[in-house]
Order: sequence, then structure tokens, then C-alpha cells
Amino acid sequence: MKNGIYTLANDVVYDQLVALLNSIEVNAGREIPVCVIPYDNRLEKVRAEIATRNNVTLFENNSSINRWEDFSTQAWKSHHRAQKAWQTKGLPPVYRLAMHRKLCAFDGDFEKFIYFDADTLLIGSVDNVYQQLNTYDWVANDFQYKSDLKYIFDGPPELLEQVFGQEKLKSGIFCAGWFAGNKGVFNEARLENILNQLKAGEADVMALGGPDQSLFNYMVLRSDISYYNFCYDNLENTPGNHWSSNFTEVENVLYDQGRRLTYLHYMSVPSSKFTSLCQGEDVDIPYKEIFLHYRYLKSPESRPKVFTQPSSFAKLQKSTSDFVSQKASNIMHKYRQLQNLKNL
Repeated sequence: MKNGIYTLANDVVYDQLVALLNSIEVNAGREIPVCVIPYDNRLEKVRAEIATRNNVTLFENNSSINRWEDFSTQAWKSHHRAQKAWQTKGLPPVYRLAMHRKLCAFDGDFEKFIYFDADTLLIGSVDNVYQQLNTYDWVANDFQYKSDLKYIFDGPPELLEQVFGQEKLKSGIFCAGWFAGNKGVFNEARLENILNQLKAGEADVMALGGPDQSLFNYMVLRSDISYYNFCYDNLENTPGNHWSSNFTEVENVLYDQGRRLTYLHYMSVPSSKFTSLCQGEDVDIPYKEIFLHYRYLKSPESRPKVFTQPSSFAKLQKSTSDFVSQKASNIMHKYRQLQNLKNL
């Protein structure tokens, strides 16, 4: 039985991808296969990096990508509140649709898999994760259940209670930046049932801010597949994983009160910060030395020797560039909408 690891990436997160791949090689073994699911077609640097690694491949099953994007689009188009809000903001029908490509992991080569967002680093062994997949169909390892429910589900309280029940809402939610599963769990019959329930009105439970995370939680909780969360079911023995926590660093390993981390998640830290850091800017990133260690593990000669503060002009220039890029993106989206209307 083939086990493996998936991630989602493009050239925008290239530096983070390299760091992640190096951390996997060190802490999970050079032989473990890794598959990169493309976020979009910006893949020149990603393809070049993959070519240097015997254990890493690029997911190129376009029918699978199209299948899951179609499924996600149907799911979110049934969410009338989301459609109205996104249209008002000039956003496409599915906000951050490419993030839903993570679901391609259920179609890939690995019978048992772990998914890592590109903004993570593997710090410890994952053997126990694959062991849990012998018993459970979905495995999580995070403290999302301690956060505000509105980041996962923000529908009317009475609907949430009706769809899930209090126990699932209390203990079952998870972060979609890291999860593990078994291939083929979401078969056609199960997916059809999910879509029928969403279209019947249950879509309104899902939160708009992180659509992939909300949809994945709905799929797992509503399908009643077997589920395990290390941070809930084995709380006393499970370390944290979020960058905001106070961990102890010893020889490029992080510990939480003596317990070695499984992974470190830089969730919500912009990818541009990592790019700037790797270009020699003195950027404030938590556990920066850990990241730099893994990023330049195979190319220490390329690691910046001196880190400098960006000038005020450079900061202003970047801010202006980001603003203009966003405006251009909004204009192009509205143009495409007009073209689509003309073609109707």
C-alpha cells in the first residue's frame, strides 16, 4: 500500500515549497513520495525544483482538477448569501476556487495520504498519522475547535444545530491547511448526496471567508465518515503547531513543553514576507531561523548573508504596486463578466 504527501503550490510560494520539501525529506525520509498539486499555471520554478527530486512529482490529472472544481462550484453556487456577497465585491462565483484543488488528493496515487499547505514545515515523524488512517477515514491535528465557530460555519444557529448537532460543532471542526485521509472516501454517491443537501438549503451554514475550509468541514461532518483529531482525542500528548505559540527551539527542532512538534503552520503569514526574506530583507517572521534552515538546506551558498531593512521608498513602491495589481484584477474580472453576458 502506497503512502504519500500532497501539497498545493505555484511559483508564488516557491520559497515556502522548497522549505517544506526539505523538511519532509529530513523528518519523514527521502524515500517518501510527495505530489505537488498545481494552484494554477505559474509553475516554471516549481517544475524546475521537482526535476531535481526523485521523490517529488507534479499532479497533472486535469480531469480530476476539473472534477473537483466543478463539484466546488456547484456547492458554492447553491449558497445564495455567498453569491450575493461575492458579486457585490466583484469576486468570481467561487472565491479562491483553486484552493479546493486540495480535494484532488482523493483521486491520486496514494492510498493513504497527508496534505500539507505550502506554508507549513514538517518537524517530526508522521508514522502515527498513517497508523490512525488504518482506523479512520479522516485525520486532523489542530486546535481549530477552540477557535470561534464563525471561521468555519456562520449560518443561522438553528440551522447549524439542525444539520450537525452540538457535539460535532464543539469537537469536530478542523483546519484545512493540514489533514490526512484515505483515497476514494468521497465516492460519487457520497458526493451526490452532499450536493443534494447543500442545494436543499444547508449551504447557508458555510462561512464565506475561507471557502475551502468551510466546505471540507461540511463534507466530513455531514458525511459521518470516521474522524480523528490528535489535538482533541489525544490532547495531553499532542503538541501545538501554530506559529503564534511559544515553542522551544533546539537544533532546528521545535518543542512544545518537551513534546516535539509534528508540523509548524505559518497560517495567515503572507507569502510575500517569505519571498522578501529570501531576497535579503529583514522581515519579521516567527521562527525565522527554522524556516531559513530548511529553505537553504541544500543550497547554503544561496542563503542571504546580510539582511537589510527595505527603504521607505521601496515600501511605498510595493504598497502602490499591490494596490494597482488588485485594481487591475478587479477590472479584468468585470470585463470577463461583461464578455460572458454578451455571449449569452
